[in-house]
Amino acid sequence: MNQNRIRIEYCTGCRWLLRSAWTAQELLTTFQNELFEVSLQPKIEQAGHFQVHCNGTLIWCRKKEEGFPEMKEIKQRIRDLVDPQKDLGHSEKK
Repeated sequence: MNQNRIRIEYCTGCRWLLRSAWTAQELLTTFQNELFEVSLQPKIEQAGHFQVHCNGTLIWCRKKEEGFPEMKEIKQRIRDLVDPQKDLGHSEKK
């Protein structure tokens, strides 16, 4: 059984819940057969925090990467971990 898990951590003070929910929706749509769970984890005391983890591996950190990910890039990084053979269609690397 598929056990791939995504955790999206976000700053509540920055009001990034909608961005986190949109990211979760995109990932659940793209990886509907590959993901077991996508969770949203609010970070109350970590200003500016936005991270995406896949199976415990950090996929994106807004502070380290100096910004938010393009959805295309985050999908590619997750695909490379959960199903490297998966074709992402228009989100595929050029």
